[in-house]
Amino acid sequence: MSWGHSRTHLSHADRLPKQTFLAPLGARFRSQLAPRQVEHVKRHKGRVPIPIGGSTKGTTLAYGDWGIRIKGMGVRFSAKQLTTAEEVIKRKIKVVKGAKVYLRVFPDIPVCIKGNETRMGKGKGTFEFWATRVPTGRVIFEIGGAPIREELAREALRQAADKLPTTMEFVTRASLPRLGNMVIQPETPVIPPSSAVERTVIS
Repeated sequence: MSWGHSRTHLSHADRLPKQTFLAPLGARFRSQLAPRQVEHVKRHKGRVPIPIGGSTKGTTLAYGDWGIRIKGMGVRFSAKQLTTAEEVIKRKIKVVKGAKVYLRVFPDIPVCIKGNETRMGKGKGTFEFWATRVPTGRVIFEIGGAPIREELAREALRQAADKLPTTMEFVTRASLPRLGNMVIQPETPVIPPSSAVERTVIS
């Protein structure tokens, strides 16, 4: 006996809708940066990526006129570190009407920590804070929205860089993209010999 059509059998897990969990924030973490919903409450520790693929995305300014990017080793920023640095910039440039601060990274990785001198096993540790892994050359903060003097922008971004656990560099709209520790120089156009001969004949 044939049914006349094919039937697909779904497992019990496939029939259930995809669940999303609210961010595990306590009362003392509500003021910090955190994603609204996450698919997995606990995640692996992971490693800071190393930019070796040739992409320079995120290494130049996109919204503002001044900014800072990582010059030293790639690092994992916590939500508290980014919030503190952002508050320092806002406090410094609040004298300029219409000035804005752009945060180019976001802490969306939950970090879980187990207590000291704890025996192995018994599951993963409890949630502690949100973090993000940022490689070398990535822009972290940008300042724009209104004309700001370079001296004021440099001072505000320098104070913010002091709050972050790595070496930063000041960048402008004219700054070249960076691939890890290497600054990418623009290619100089090569004039073919035939064009050079035609130009000399016409002139």
